[in-house]
Amino acid sequence: MVKLDGKSLTLEQVVEVARQGAKVELDQTAIEAVNNSRKIVDEIVESKRVVYGVNTGFGSLCRVSISAEDTAQLQENLIRTHATGFGEPFKKDVVRAIILIRINSLLKGNSGIRLSTVEALINMLNADVIPHIPEKGSLGASGDLAPLAHMVLPLLGLGKAYYEGELMSGREAMEKAGQEIITLGAKEGLALINGTTVLTAVGALATYDAIELLKLNDVAGALSLEVHNGIHDAFKEGLHTIRPHAGQLATAKNMRTLIEGSQHTRPQTPEHVQDAYTLRCIPQIHGASKDSVAYVKEKVEIEINAVTDNPIITHDGDVISGGNFHGEPMAQPFDFLGIAVAEIGNVSERRVERLVNNQLSGLPSFLVKHPGLNSGFMITQYACAALASENKILAHPASVDSIPSCENQEDFVSMGTIAARTAAEILENSRRVVATEIMAACQALDLKEQTSGLGKGTQAAYDFVRKQVDFIELDKDIEIYDELNKVSAVLEDGSLLKAVEEAVSLDIQ
Repeated sequence: MVKLDGKSLTLEQVVEVARQGAKVELDQTAIEAVNNSRKIVDEIVESKRVVYGVNTGFGSLCRVSISAEDTAQLQENLIRTHATGFGEPFKKDVVRAIILIRINSLLKGNSGIRLSTVEALINMLNADVIPHIPEKGSLGASGDLAPLAHMVLPLLGLGKAYYEGELMSGREAMEKAGQEIITLGAKEGLALINGTTVLTAVGALATYDAIELLKLNDVAGALSLEVHNGIHDAFKEGLHTIRPHAGQLATAKNMRTLIEGSQHTRPQTPEHVQDAYTLRCIPQIHGASKDSVAYVKEKVEIEINAVTDNPIITHDGDVISGGNFHGEPMAQPFDFLGIAVAEIGNVSERRVERLVNNQLSGLPSFLVKHPGLNSGFMITQYACAALASENKILAHPASVDSIPSCENQEDFVSMGTIAARTAAEILENSRRVVATEIMAACQALDLKEQTSGLGKGTQAAYDFVRKQVDFIELDKDIEIYDELNKVSAVLEDGSLLKAVEEAVSLDIQ
């Protein structure tokens, strides 16, 4: 059970709720804050004072007043008309993260929503009703209007949702889960859909995955170093304390830890002065991505505890129409995230090439016993190159673009949801490249008969991989994608990293 108070949600708790099915409950202080802000909205309605978002139209229609009798219809119309998403639906873990972060934002007591409406969201999350939310259609300002409207539809008995894995109407899903259909009151439509919740949820999960992939990239690099009998002097602490970037220091330490006790790495000698950049510069290359991801994580943990709707109800009773819904503070970090994880795939692909290229490795071409008749790992590098190239296209920053909307009232938007979505896609591509490097490095170690005497961490990694896939004899070519899928799966589910971290400790800062 994760207790929500609007101010102390962590990235790890987001993952617990999104992927592990943890349920949520309200902290008492949050209940008081929500009730106090709602009193202010109720007073506005009773006094018939005209306030944007409470009893007016929206966006460029902010000067159109709405009667008290039409207030409920106004809120439902807002949700219906804003649900204009397109494309494949977000995965279940993303949707659960979206609902969670939206609830937490509302609990700070600056949104004017009723407690009963917040509780309906909580009940929907805890009952595992998953709204069908198309992934495309948000500008990231005024927040994630279209996808969040799809999130709200099932609460109103509208739209579509998944329940127990089956897609059905929103009303049917709610009824099967034993949840009540609600009617929205004044201000509640905007409180639910105006904010950065979707882009933050997508980016938060990608950030968590990036932290794991950063460590796995160190594991992959260390395995490649073992194959090439690399020079370990490049990771000595004194070399890195004189250029003390946190990510670089952490990576050098990880490498020393992973190869500790190795009988296959070697010191610098007059005959062996230095390795190629993708081995020698692992601390500098991997470390740069670590620093970027650490920065993004800091931004994520601010945003998941922030108020991002509009207008804002202050604790003094003021109603301020501001711009907290604007996604720019997260759009730029998620662009950085995409670049950081693209570089993971780029450097790993270059090490795959070093493993399969006879001229660089000294091993049989493409890690196969009879090259020519058999192709072995040849096309694994092609696939990695394709993914790395695709990442370079995807890594173009979304935040530098803007197309005005809403009769030019919303004349500069963030495209932050695109930044988050592409960062997540880049991460999936890079994870496949790292999985390929790990599998190829283990294959190479077998060919060199260097499967023992590895470092403390690399031995743990090799042993775990060999429990998933056997050495590929490659006297006869096989359908290699099945084996690659097995290795990819243990990267994605965290089991490989867990096995390595049971042997050694790895950090990103």
